[in-house]
Amino acid sequence: MLIKFKPAWWVIITGTVFGAFFASLIKWGNPPNMGVCAVCFLRDTAGALGLHRIDTLSYIRPEIIGFILGSTIIALITREFKTMGGSSPILRLLIGAFVTIGALVFLGCPIRMLGRIAGGDWVALEGLLGLVVGIYIGVQFLKAGFNLGRMQILPSSSGWVMPLIAIGLLILLVAKLEFIGFGGKTHAPLIVSLVAGLIVSGFAQRSRFCTIGGIRDLILIGDSHLFQGFIALLVVAFIFNLILGQFNPGKLPIAHMEFIWNFAGMLLAGLGLVMLGGCPFRQMVMSGYGNTDAGITVLGMLFGAGLAHNFKLAASPQGVSLNGKIAVLLGIIILLIIGFTNRETTEGAKNG
Repeated sequence: MLIKFKPAWWVIITGTVFGAFFASLIKWGNPPNMGVCAVCFLRDTAGALGLHRIDTLSYIRPEIIGFILGSTIIALITREFKTMGGSSPILRLLIGAFVTIGALVFLGCPIRMLGRIAGGDWVALEGLLGLVVGIYIGVQFLKAGFNLGRMQILPSSSGWVMPLIAIGLLILLVAKLEFIGFGGKTHAPLIVSLVAGLIVSGFAQRSRFCTIGGIRDLILIGDSHLFQGFIALLVVAFIFNLILGQFNPGKLPIAHMEFIWNFAGMLLAGLGLVMLGGCPFRQMVMSGYGNTDAGITVLGMLFGAGLAHNFKLAASPQGVSLNGKIAVLLGIIILLIIGFTNRETTEGAKNG
């Protein structure tokens, strides 16, 4: 039987555990300034599966496997595993791809953004500003009736696709088959990364922790419930970075100095993630307990990660390519079109 906490405490505990693991995974071998990054981990996994050709960014990240399977395990224990989905899968895949492109132009997902700030990377504040603006725009669409469609109960086999994919990735990682890329040299030990992913995901499944949801709910209805987890992650990661000697204000490993594109990349990500209903980490957690909409979103992000590096859209510490800038602007335009054309009016809801 699981320990019972009040909902607010579950969120705070999840953020606390996440912040501790973010800093600790850097100490254990993950890249500097990148203890946890759902989008970067998808990028590395995409490389390992041959979806892009950058050898140094090719490694099946055990954390992703843990994010999915930790949620599955807890959902089975609590009997919350339920196969649901079916709302605009093609749009979800497309939005997921653009979210990844935006995040890779900034160089990090919302969780890595918080971790970067907690490590003294003040450039990441530009991304935070863009994220908030993107979420604000997304909230205006929600208020205007934006909806990708209603989920419905689906055959149980559909809900097991993502957990089985995660198990398959674990087998490939352990077996080290010849056709799988293993060029990513900077990573924590497999078992450490996997256990960290399982633990964080287990807590997140109970708390519904979500970085995007915290800011969204604060703007939309003034509810700070999820935002408490956001703050807990930031504060605890900062404390652990101090303890571990990893707080280096002004030193920027794996970051670039182009303000407008840090801002715009995360604006694109924030807008898309509000439309999708949760941050990349949250999508993985939801995919683990039967949400097929989240599953197709994660696959869209994986696809986007491949595109970002095959077409030189992702940024580097040297800056953002012209291709990346065009992709971000195109993504913002496309998401605005999706936002304006997927609003459910009162009359439409009655007729539907």
